[in-house]
Amino acid sequence: MTRTFLQEYDVLVAGGGPSGIAAAVAAARQGAKTALVERYGILGGMLTSGHVNPILGATAPGTFLEEVLSRLGVNRMRTRNGEERGFDAEGAKRQLLELAVEAGVDVFLQTPVVEVVREGQRVTGLVIATQEGLRSLGGRVTVDATGDGFVAARAGADCRVGREEDGRCQPATLEFTVYGVEEERGITCWGGPDPVTLPDGRGYASLCREAAARGELPENVTIVRIHRTGVPGERGINATQANGCDTLTPEGILEAEVILRAQIAPILTFLRKYAPGFEGCRLKGTGSTLGVRETRRVMGDYVISDRDVEEGARHREVVVHNAWYLIDIHNPAGGGQAEGHSQPAQPYDIPYGSLLPRGVEGMLTCGRCISGSHRAHGSYRVSGICFATGQAAGTAAALAAQQGVTPRELAVGDLQEALTRAGVTLFG
Repeated sequence: MTRTFLQEYDVLVAGGGPSGIAAAVAAARQGAKTALVERYGILGGMLTSGHVNPILGATAPGTFLEEVLSRLGVNRMRTRNGEERGFDAEGAKRQLLELAVEAGVDVFLQTPVVEVVREGQRVTGLVIATQEGLRSLGGRVTVDATGDGFVAARAGADCRVGREEDGRCQPATLEFTVYGVEEERGITCWGGPDPVTLPDGRGYASLCREAAARGELPENVTIVRIHRTGVPGERGINATQANGCDTLTPEGILEAEVILRAQIAPILTFLRKYAPGFEGCRLKGTGSTLGVRETRRVMGDYVISDRDVEEGARHREVVVHNAWYLIDIHNPAGGGQAEGHSQPAQPYDIPYGSLLPRGVEGMLTCGRCISGSHRAHGSYRVSGICFATGQAAGTAAALAAQQGVTPRELAVGDLQEALTRAGVTLFG
């Protein structure tokens, strides 16, 4: 059945997080009429709505990540996690919106996508919920940047959830920000292996584990990660943890919210009691949405494997070069890391096929829902890499729309040429 759309676009992007912003801006700069549909009232996804700070992950030079870092004016810090880039989240809410508007993107805020329009196997539009009721947007090409792979799933794509052996996902977290930290004394800790030593000689990570064992911290909060933001006297806290909640269901979302919000108070008490410089810290704000690390992975023409990430695979159809982050799998069944600690990775290529969902035409994926294994996802899910996969997807979407072909029919060489013209390093 042919549907009449109220508005027609070359490219529709669902989701305004890091990958969605990158996709929309890249498509618009390529000359495509582009819409960005975001369910919340601000852009930035986890970086703004979720209080996730700093920006993690690396790519080869020239991706959209570098433009965002320059625009936000980040505070850089080297750790085993690579370069952590702390930023002012309040400023980012304005700057990321301006970035999209300046590129000519039509931004739909407070507008969830509620359904997908298809003609056979081809996605031709989105149904959105607005204050005026349901509306339909038509698109030559659609990009799923929802994180949860909602559009791809509704379109009938092949999706996998959780680790291969039992379907368990990484736990949900509600990150929060504190202020009133004494900047010179205030510690930071990027994870359990971080050798932070307190003034009395005790290891901070050991103290966290002991506090969880005796009930001062929630049982599965065995490490309280502390990160610098872009604001003096502030720290981002990544500690709360809800295991086993199915965040693809309303019941699971509610369960996680109740668990996680109840964990914030004891974590604050712990910080004030034990962390140098945090004696007078106060809660500035909490994520307005869950920090969901893992749900659907949309299986594509290429599946990024454990080996790709561990050995640094190279691909002729590369669209993101030298992606890097540790294999960081928060324990799906308890506290800490699933494999004791985050595992090494080598800079690897992300090929175009991992953005092309099986069994569906007229769309691409980007961000954490692209095609890969559970362990590989533990590396490419972070925001720095998501910016780059979004840029690749948005550029491909624009080219496909302009050429009148599906993304799967698009010549990869054309995409690589366009990315290279935009300054992205793909080879060497």
